Amino acid sequence: MTQPNRADLGKDPQRVSGMFDQVAEGYDRTNTVMTFGNDALWRAATTRAIAPKKGERILDLAAGTASSSASLAASGADVVAADFSPGMLAEGKRRHGHLPNLSFVEADAMNLPFADDEFDAVTMSYGLRNVQQPKKAIAELLRVTKPGGRIVINEFSTPPSPLFRGFYNFYNAQVLPRVARIAGTNAEAYEYLNESIRDWPDQKRLARWMREAGWSDVAHRNLSFGIVALHRAVKPVPTSSSSATEQA
Repeated sequence: MTQPNRADLGKDPQRVSGMFDQVAEGYDRTNTVMTFGNDALWRAATTRAIAPKKGERILDLAAGTASSSASLAASGADVVAADFSPGMLAEGKRRHGHLPNLSFVEADAMNLPFADDEFDAVTMSYGLRNVQQPKKAIAELLRVTKPGGRIVINEFSTPPSPLFRGFYNFYNAQVLPRVARIAGTNAEAYEYLNESIRDWPDQKRLARWMREAGWSDVAHRNLSFGIVALHRAVKPVPTSSSSATEQA
């Protein structure tokens, strides 16, 4: 029997990828159970925030089993589901590979295999937290986005209310691993999930990272009392003067 693969806060890409390979088959089911169905609501909110349009090219990074990618593709946009876990991508292809406007690419968030200014919109749900160098990933997402294009990052976050935050921390530490065992997946992976959430910066710091990378109009909105937060921004359009300077 294959031993459970458990990542740690060092976030070695091979260990993290291997961990997700092992939980791929039951990933969506476990997420639904442990979030009491809120994962579907968060996915719908993310899709609305991205506002995909027919004919657009959209990158869904850390796509996992491509549930979010399929939601985006329903608009008629051409969607690339990218992930560094071949196991998750394989499960995504099994479920959604029939969609003609959805493609799958194995990709490292810190070194994306795409050209500059390639996508009208980029998005990443619950994946930035698992990247070894998240600031580098944010910069890579900026690089592959067209000027004027948009980004939406949906990530676990810090509930503003101290009372609710205490309950949430207790749930993550004590209840979530037990739920994972009942759901029949790698419980050790969900212990890592709790650690990574606890170690992750709050909404304001992530927004600051995005501004530092070069994104503009950065804003965030809390969902479910701040359990997760939607961060939105736009890639600046070069002014005529800056374009002239670049060509000089």
